[in-house]
Amino acid sequence: MKFSTENDLNELLNSLIIPYKERVPDVYRIINGMLEKGMISKEEDIINDHIAFRTLGLPYLGITSLEKIFLHYGYEKRDYYFFPEKKLNAFWYSHPENKYPRIFISELRVSDLSQNAQKIIQKYTKNINSDPVDNIDFKNVSEVSDFFTSALWELPTLDDYQSLLEESEYAAWVIYNRYYLNHFTISIHDLPEDYNRLEKFNDFLKSIEIKLNNSGGEIKESRDGLLKQSSSVAGKVRANFLGSEVIEIPGSYVEFAQRLVLPEFSDLPLSKIKKDHRRDGFETGNADKIFESTYESQQLK
Repeated sequence: MKFSTENDLNELLNSLIIPYKERVPDVYRIINGMLEKGMISKEEDIINDHIAFRTLGLPYLGITSLEKIFLHYGYEKRDYYFFPEKKLNAFWYSHPENKYPRIFISELRVSDLSQNAQKIIQKYTKNINSDPVDNIDFKNVSEVSDFFTSALWELPTLDDYQSLLEESEYAAWVIYNRYYLNHFTISIHDLPEDYNRLEKFNDFLKSIEIKLNNSGGEIKESRDGLLKQSSSVAGKVRANFLGSEVIEIPGSYVEFAQRLVLPEFSDLPLSKIKKDHRRDGFETGNADKIFESTYESQQLK
């Protein structure tokens, strides 16, 4: 039985964004820049296209665990995606109420990693022998939101983090950051005419010194040409490892998406265009490159 209400979902989504904004200074820089340019009159004018989470594909963890939270709040499971090179699975989720952002959850195919990497991950997750989401009281929104920043395993050692980093930067990110919100996404097509194209918005981002992920080009475009995405490069966060070792590692980032109108609705006037008239879902090729927003190769460029 679902106990959620609209207020519960609003509260949960807001609670996820608050710590995310504190970890990602680029968010404030972008919002302030948008205000100065008159793209928005207040922060609440920004439409959030989707939010994303990274997980480990292990028993009691991964997509089948984390999705329970969003399914409880009324989300519906949609398409599956597979990323062979990065060894990832993913699904996205939509809510019947169009005002809510899409959810994108990915998981690392741990069994596809080397024995050494699997051994490191198992070292931290071996004591998880039941689904931690099943222990959450969904009627208590604060408890649900706290889960995303709670430690499911002990802090990794710096040696273990760096060993994982050599094989899978995704694995290293998750073993330290856990379920922290990986990114939120500004809906570019909902902005005023001067900035509702991703090319123009990217120019604005560069003018306020936001570093863009250039893997596959600054703009990643779907095969049908109807979904364009770009993203900032994740800034560094101070990371405290087991044994009191401290270094800076990639945190979270900001994504930007432009969803074009579907061909069958191209004759509709702009004032009549709704969310349902635009390209929905995601694109494997785009997402594959967006994942690299936390990669060292982007940090160092």
